[in-house]
Amino acid sequence: MNSRKIALYVTGGIASYKIPQLVRLFVKNGDEVRVVMTANARRFVTPETLATVSKNHVVTNFEEEYQHDNFIPHIEMAQWADISLIAPATANLIGKLANGITDDIVTSTLIATNKMKMLVPAMNDQMWDNPATQRNLKQLTADGYQILQPATGLLAEGYSGKGRMPEVAEIFKWVNANQQSQQILAGKKILVTAGGTQEPIDPVRYIGNRSSGKMGIEIAKAAQKLGAQVTLVAARTKVPLPTNVDVVKIRTFNELSQVLQVNFEHCDALIMAAAVSDYHVENAANQKIKAQKNDEVTITLKRNPNLLKILNKQKKQQVLVGFAAETDHLVENAAAEFADKKIDLLVANDVSRKDIGFGSDQNEVVLFKKNHSNQKIAKTSKQKIAEIIVEETAKLIIKKEEEQN
Repeated sequence: MNSRKIALYVTGGIASYKIPQLVRLFVKNGDEVRVVMTANARRFVTPETLATVSKNHVVTNFEEEYQHDNFIPHIEMAQWADISLIAPATANLIGKLANGITDDIVTSTLIATNKMKMLVPAMNDQMWDNPATQRNLKQLTADGYQILQPATGLLAEGYSGKGRMPEVAEIFKWVNANQQSQQILAGKKILVTAGGTQEPIDPVRYIGNRSSGKMGIEIAKAAQKLGAQVTLVAARTKVPLPTNVDVVKIRTFNELSQVLQVNFEHCDALIMAAAVSDYHVENAANQKIKAQKNDEVTITLKRNPNLLKILNKQKKQQVLVGFAAETDHLVENAAAEFADKKIDLLVANDVSRKDIGFGSDQNEVVLFKKNHSNQKIAKTSKQKIAEIIVEETAKLIIKKEEEQN
C-alpha cells in the first residue's frame, strides 16, 4: 500500500490513551500522521507523547498555529490529508459535526475537509443509545462519513455495554480495508462535464438552459473520492466549483467540443452531465442588437452535432456515460436515445418535476445499461445519485479492462 497522509483527530474520551499505539501502527506502515487534539483530549494523553510517536508537530489550538502570515492551519491540514480519522469520537464532537458547529481547531478543520472522513465513536452505552446520538450519526453517514461501530465490552463505568472503542489493531485494519475499497478508481482519469452551455445571439444576449451544474459537480466529487484523477469541464453553473479537481471553464458548444477533443483520448471515462445546447445561432451579431431600431428580430438556429456520437466513433476503451433530460414519456424517450447513441450508460431524469428538476438538491433517475434491464433509482440526494453513477462507471471500466486482458 502506498504511503498515506493521515490526519488523526483525537477528542476527550478515556479511550484517547490508546491512540499512541494506533499512531505507531500507521507510522510502521509507512504512513505520515499528523495529530489534531481537542482541549479535553489533553486530559487523557499529552501532545508530547503523540508528537514523539508520530514524528510530527501536534496541533492543539488556533492561537499557537497562527504564527505565520498567509498560513491558515486548519485549511492547510484539510487539503493535506488523504484520510481524516476521528478516534475516539465523543458524543459531543459527533453532535457538533452533524450540526455544522465549528468552535475549535478540530471541528473547523473537519468542516473544510472534502476527502475521506472516518469516525470511531466511543462513549457510554446510554449515550450511544440516545436518540440524539443516533440521529447525529445518521446525518454524518449522509454527509459521507465512514463510521466504525463501537465494541461491546467493559466500559469506564465498570460494567459491560456497547460503546467501547474497538482495539487499535481493528481500527487499523478497518481504515485499510475501507481505504482500499474506496479507491477503486485510483490511477484512472475521469472526464466530467457540468452546467449549461450558452450560445450567443449578440455580445449581450444568449440562448441557454436552466442547468445548475449540481449533478455534474457531485459526480466530479464522487469520482475524486474514489481515487480518480478528475477533470471537470464546467459550463455555466449556479453552485461553487470543487477545489480538489482540475477545472476547465467553457461557455459554448464549440468550446466544449474543443476541450473534449483534447482530453478524451487520455481519459478512462467521460461522464457527460452538462446540458449541452442542441442548437446555435447562425450568424450571431458582433455588436449588440439595438431594441430601438428593431421591433422584430429573427434569428436562425442551426443544429449542433451530437458530441457523444462523435466521441463514440473515436473511442478505444473509454466508457461513455450520457444524460437524457426528458419532460414526458421518460422511459420510452430515454430508451430510444440510448439505442441511438450506443453508449455504455445513460442516466435519464424527468426535468419537468419541480422536486427533482433543474436546481433541485435531489434527483430520481433511470439507468440504462447494455444487456441489462433499466434500473430506477428512487428519489434521493444528488450526492447519492452521483455516487451510484460513478460506481456503475467504475464497474464498466473494470469490465472493459478484464475483457481486454
